[in-house]
This record gives sequence, C-alpha cells and structure tokens, in this order.
Amino acid sequence: MLAVLLAGGLAVGGSVALAGATYRVSQKGRAFDPPHLTIARGDTVAVQNDDAGLLHHVYIEADGFTFDSGEQKSGEIVAVSFPKRGRFDVLCGIHPKMRLIVDVR
Repeated sequence: MLAVLLAGGLAVGGSVALAGATYRVSQKGRAFDPPHLTIARGDTVAVQNDDAGLLHHVYIEADGFTFDSGEQKSGEIVAVSFPKRGRFDVLCGIHPKMRLIVDVR
C-alpha cells in the first residue's frame, strides 16, 4: 500500500509541499537503510516496512514540523515530504534505537 503520495504534491501538517524527488528507505532488521539522507526541500522520503511480521511507527517531532504514520504493517510504505530546510530525526515509535537522519537543503 502506498500511503499519501500524490503526483502534484504531498499534504503534510496542513500544508502542501512542492513535488520533488522521491527517496526510498527500507526498515529491516529494526534499522533504517540508509540511515542518513541529504535531500532538497520538497523532496519525499518513502519508508517501506521490509521487516516480515514486525510493526513499525514512523514519526518526526521538530520545531514547526511533525509527522506520525501510526502503525505501519509489514510491506506498507509511508511517504513524508519535507517542506522546510533543516536536520530531522525520523524515529520508530516501537523500536527506540531506530533512527534516520534527514538533512534537508
């Protein structure tokens, strides 16, 4: 299931970001792969749960930008667009050691 990806843009926290490039990140072995991305403002990160039988829960809590996927079942993809510049920690609410760093330029 591809969640919330739209051709013209992606709604995030009440705003619409410009459509840009999409980067795929895998969740496998209770880790994000790759663990670090550098992207442009407006780009999208599509995070796929590749852990058979495990739930994940992607979230971001930053100044002026939050995201919460809720429970993400095996095989599901959660897409998040980054409408502002900065460094963001993407975390898993179920596995606290999982961390993806996204630098948005």
